[in-house]
Amino acid sequence: MEYLRTLRNNNVIYSGTRNNFNQQTTSDFSIRFVFSGNERYNIGKRQLSIHNDSFLILNKGTHYTSTVESAIPVQSLGISFDDKFLQDFKNSWQLKDDTLLNLNTYPFINRYEHEFDETIYPFKGDLFFNVNHLKHHLDRGLQDELLINEYLHHCLINYFQIFNEEIFQKAQRLNFLSKSTKIEILRRLNLAKEYLYSNYNTNISLDELAEYACLSVTHLLRTFRQAFHQTPHQFLVQIRLQRAKDLLRNTDYPVNEIVNMVGFDCPSSFIRLFKDRFQTTPMKYRLSF
Repeated sequence: MEYLRTLRNNNVIYSGTRNNFNQQTTSDFSIRFVFSGNERYNIGKRQLSIHNDSFLILNKGTHYTSTVESAIPVQSLGISFDDKFLQDFKNSWQLKDDTLLNLNTYPFINRYEHEFDETIYPFKGDLFFNVNHLKHHLDRGLQDELLINEYLHHCLINYFQIFNEEIFQKAQRLNFLSKSTKIEILRRLNLAKEYLYSNYNTNISLDELAEYACLSVTHLLRTFRQAFHQTPHQFLVQIRLQRAKDLLRNTDYPVNEIVNMVGFDCPSSFIRLFKDRFQTTPMKYRLSF
């Protein structure tokens, strides 16, 4: 369902099907989701690709282009938060609730927050629950702005919890004494993460990934494992398996073709990895739908 809702407090929610090229500048801090297909955002030289298991933050004033890169239409949802709503949220929650990232305690994160938040995050947990419920109600014509804004408020809480996990906690895992070094290394690791998300179906070499992240291969391998608790290759395999799962559920492509589409070389290896991760074979998973 397609709609553009501008609330009385100037928060904006867009939902629709996209299948074309788009070039824009964000007017407010916004969160972008897709529920089917794949949308690629280009911000400067960076390429950030989101699917239904990830979301993207765009800061106010960011120039970007977006394109659809999937065989099926992209069902997208964008939430833009008015400056006053966002600032009121930060004043009332961010510095009080110890489940969120306390930027008074961690001022070195505060200094880099604007740079860090504009990246790909996992779409999971309470945020996944809240956004799907919000979309369900809006698709059915919900008009109660008090309830809608409560959902948006909780979305911000959920986002900052994920920001805490994906930025602060990962920075803390890095074995460097200098806080500024931790921040810089994590910034480069985020580049590597984004590259894997956006190019998972190609043959990525370690040298290529390290060059993109401006790290040596040795430093990439060591610090990536520290931050993400897995190697770049393990992270890549995880992405490929999730993409294969989506294709099995939403398309009629043969398994052998899906193997090639997501970047695997060997069908038997793919089947083994799929079964190890999801405790079922690709064909049984498809038949369950």
